[in-house]
Amino acid sequence: MEKLVINGNKKLSGCLKLHGAKNSVLPILCATVLVKGVCVIHNCPDLTDVDVTVNILKHLGAGVYRYGDTIVVDSRNITSSNILQEYMSELRSSIIFLGALASRTGEACLYLPGGCDIGLRPIDLHLKGLKSLGYNVFTNGYDVCAVKENTVGTEIVLPFPSVGATENIILASVFVKGKTTIINSAKEPEIADLCDFLNKAGAKISGASTHTIEIIGVDSLHSVEHTVIPDRILASTMISACCACKGKIVLEGVNISHLMPTKAVFGEMGCEFGSKDDRITVSVKRRISRVRLIETMAYPGFPTDCQAPVMAALSVAHGTSIVKENIFENRFRHVEQLNHFGADIAVNDRLAIINGVPELHCANAKCTDLRGGAAVVICALAAYGESEITDINHIDRGYEKIENQLTKLGAEIKRV
Repeated sequence: MEKLVINGNKKLSGCLKLHGAKNSVLPILCATVLVKGVCVIHNCPDLTDVDVTVNILKHLGAGVYRYGDTIVVDSRNITSSNILQEYMSELRSSIIFLGALASRTGEACLYLPGGCDIGLRPIDLHLKGLKSLGYNVFTNGYDVCAVKENTVGTEIVLPFPSVGATENIILASVFVKGKTTIINSAKEPEIADLCDFLNKAGAKISGASTHTIEIIGVDSLHSVEHTVIPDRILASTMISACCACKGKIVLEGVNISHLMPTKAVFGEMGCEFGSKDDRITVSVKRRISRVRLIETMAYPGFPTDCQAPVMAALSVAHGTSIVKENIFENRFRHVEQLNHFGADIAVNDRLAIINGVPELHCANAKCTDLRGGAAVVICALAAYGESEITDINHIDRGYEKIENQLTKLGAEIKRV
């Protein structure tokens, strides 16, 4: 079993180029199912979630080849419309294959998906969206199935701007005759990246990055080449590490506008920024300040994926900070692990109260989920002494060899 060994309490200094966004590359890879041609996708990070998605594509009959950070998908010969438990149980976002596969083949059956245990994340919005389009959606044991019957464009109102439901409805609508309108759609940059990919392939989608997305159905999609946007969650994670450890780091390949929801919080903590083109310089010269209140919200609000790493940084801030988690009901599982390092964090339902402490000590801790695992690593980086972090398979789902990235920023960390 692999683990991370971290010799902490080192100021960070160095330069890191961001890899592609996990939350963008997964739906784009899924969308290749719709293309009867060859897709060339650049800036694909080496993540276990990407590996699972690639295995699903191969299972469906696609040819998939990786060359460095470029993945080539030949989906001309999709032969299967079923995805088995062994793939679905590893990856929650795999549910969006339902819309893409049913749209391409006329039917799809997927084992109910798995992923991080951070909350219920029901798929009812996905299924209602497909039903509204005319798909026959039903469950068969542990499988959820969709059959394309009398589909027609329609207006779909989401009660919550769900990223996954928005993606699934978009993928299910690309070949549906007429106009489909998604009202209260998710506005995340990753949604816009998916729409950009599809439009390059011949789709007719407008309104990405707004609360109303319109899809005009087309007959087919053609081969396409696309570059995935940089990972804004990775950027915020590295800035959180710099806040916890102090120092000065440079991040390259950044879309600075994507960082606006977190940049204001980091500024309140005392972080200084400089930016030019796609580079951002982060400087933390002294112990950071508390943040009165952080509430996770749909984009352009504060991202739930950044909550845990920022909480780790606030554990060594001056004063008391409050974090309210509004997206997932079970996303404070990492708190117990952070407290192993001497952090003083109390949880009451969806509120976490972080009483900043002057310093942290080394500890043996485990990763509870993807972003919670990043938070544990950040506490270990800030702590005095040598810490060991286990269950790092969670981190590998969304960070490409995190030890190599942090080493470039001056951390003493190794995988053993």
